[in-house]
Amino acid sequence: MINNVGIIGMGALGILYGDILTNSLGKENVFFILDENRIKKYNNEGVFSNGKKCDFSVLNKKEIKPLDLIIVAVKYTALEEAIKNIKNFVYEDTIIISVLNGVISEDLIIKVYDDKVIHCVAQGMDAVKLENELTYKNIGTLNIGIVDNKMKDKLENLINFFKRVNMPYILEKDILKRMWGKFMLNVGVNQVVMISEGTYKTVIEEGHYRDMMIKAMKEAILVANAKGIDIGDSDLNMYLDILSTLNPDGMPSMRQDGLLKRKTEKDLFSKTVVDLGNQYEIDTPINDYLYKTICKMEEEY
Repeated sequence: MINNVGIIGMGALGILYGDILTNSLGKENVFFILDENRIKKYNNEGVFSNGKKCDFSVLNKKEIKPLDLIIVAVKYTALEEAIKNIKNFVYEDTIIISVLNGVISEDLIIKVYDDKVIHCVAQGMDAVKLENELTYKNIGTLNIGIVDNKMKDKLENLINFFKRVNMPYILEKDILKRMWGKFMLNVGVNQVVMISEGTYKTVIEEGHYRDMMIKAMKEAILVANAKGIDIGDSDLNMYLDILSTLNPDGMPSMRQDGLLKRKTEKDLFSKTVVDLGNQYEIDTPINDYLYKTICKMEEEY
């Protein structure tokens, strides 16, 4: 049974789930795993969710405390460090889920923590964090599933927990298909909103940027198919429907990084598509263009 939760990463999703779970379980059972500098920053500045100051418990990464569930909610650029920083909190029955973008974070966590990881996709939320303030209208769903039957008991444990805390979730029969579908969406939305310096509205409305987004997504479909993942135009259309429900004034995480002049997760998106394209001899001109354009934007920060 899951009684306590650790979250690593105090970005948009970390705060979103931290707030929901703290309200459900109480602050004595939900902890943010932070290093000393981030603890000082949190204590000095605090964080806000939809205008309300959050009251979170924190754990120094050096402390030792067994946690039943750990949610990895860092940026891809900080994943390697996060994998090391959770080690003092993992025990035999710990379950780990990652809400990172992309299709490789689970593989990297599994290399270290093997039978503790349940595959997960965070989907449908429109959370935006600027400075220390989170705003959102939709909390979306956590889509979960397993690729190995040895994880069946842990999956059941996680489902029971989500029911108990009223966390919206969807149990996926084919979680890898769902992960690649979300990846396809991110490849289009995150990167095109970044280069256009726009918002979701930029790609929800018909026009040049929406067309570019769809072409980038179709390239992601081609490389996914080459890897044996069964996604196609029907999945693309479903994700376009999800996109249309998001707050038009909101923006994806990559655009938020651009505004704050931070390194983006371009390697997770366009570079992954381009590299797989090279591997399978598939042309990916739109993602090649997006990658080079974002690199140039970052150089000019």
